[in-house]
Amino acid sequence: MKATVIVLDSLGIGALPDAADYGDEGSNTFLHIVQQTQPDLPNMKALGLYNILSLPDAPEKPQGAYGKAQEQSAGKDTMTGHWELMGLISHKPFPTYPYGFPKDITDQLTAAFGREIIGNKAISGTEILKELGAEHMRTGKPIVYTSADSVLQIAAHADVIPLAQLYDFCEKARTIMQGDHAVGRIIARPFSGAEGHFVRTVDRKDYTLPPSGRTTLDLLSEAGKQVWAVGKIEDIFSRQGITYSTHTHTNTEGIAATIDLLGKDFDGLLFVNLVDFDMLYGHRNDPQGYARALMEFDRALPQIRSLMAKEDILIITGDHGCDPTTASTDHSREYVPVLVAGQQVEAGNLGIVKMSDVGATVAKALKIPYALSGQAFLKEK
Repeated sequence: MKATVIVLDSLGIGALPDAADYGDEGSNTFLHIVQQTQPDLPNMKALGLYNILSLPDAPEKPQGAYGKAQEQSAGKDTMTGHWELMGLISHKPFPTYPYGFPKDITDQLTAAFGREIIGNKAISGTEILKELGAEHMRTGKPIVYTSADSVLQIAAHADVIPLAQLYDFCEKARTIMQGDHAVGRIIARPFSGAEGHFVRTVDRKDYTLPPSGRTTLDLLSEAGKQVWAVGKIEDIFSRQGITYSTHTHTNTEGIAATIDLLGKDFDGLLFVNLVDFDMLYGHRNDPQGYARALMEFDRALPQIRSLMAKEDILIITGDHGCDPTTASTDHSREYVPVLVAGQQVEAGNLGIVKMSDVGATVAKALKIPYALSGQAFLKEK
């Protein structure tokens, strides 16, 4: 039997009760995209996506189970959201640096790299290249920056700092960013091109902290089930509990890999992250691009469902919000949608569930004992 969980990265569906504490009051990623772009999403609509918000054209009798999930963890980070989806609550948020990293950290980075750094601010990755890419080319100094997420990112032109050296810098930064400065991710951000035309390459690499506790992935793999990861899932979980991974770089690649793996015979979880929603469109305040990505996934959904056996289940969800219609380019503290499909799944309204209920539901579907956070919401016919 297969349980498939597909995370549409950053697809929020309404501000959480504590969103104002994060500066996200009024955020609603999906609703605002629908209002501004009117995307054609017949297949997710049929499963109940529009019913979650009681939109006017929601079907009277959706084919799937639908609801929205509330995050219990502190924060609105990618890792926090994914860990919670798999039963691990994070009570302490990862550290963030809205004003850049402190001098003791930058001094350690400089010493470890053997050269000065430039940047050291919270800024968009594309904007930092516009601002400092040329200086980096002239001086060879790596660009270090962060965002609203708990990340330390190092950008370098492939002709100035070879990829292997950039990865080495990231490994050194990972050893420095521990304890009180244990950011969730160190990210290598290689780029290429000439001044005015810099572009980030597909050689991004994440150096993440391992999960702070056990997750559904651990329970599955220890029980002899297979855990197949697509996209950046392997990075988010530091490969913990994962038995097979394929590291895709785009939604198109991720969808293709999902279809390919669903055609194979295995017993366990297929866990997919589709990152373009967040990386290319949410963070860049591009609702039109976000809508196109949603339609691309929606077009693939019938083929994905056709590969499911009678006993299989499919869960489509998110990990946080990133409303592209607000002034902010950062993640937003939102509910995430939950759509459940399968021949044995009882259609209907799940109401409000917890994000950790996804991991509990996967465990129930795959018939393994579960003692982590969350309760299964799976109802069978």
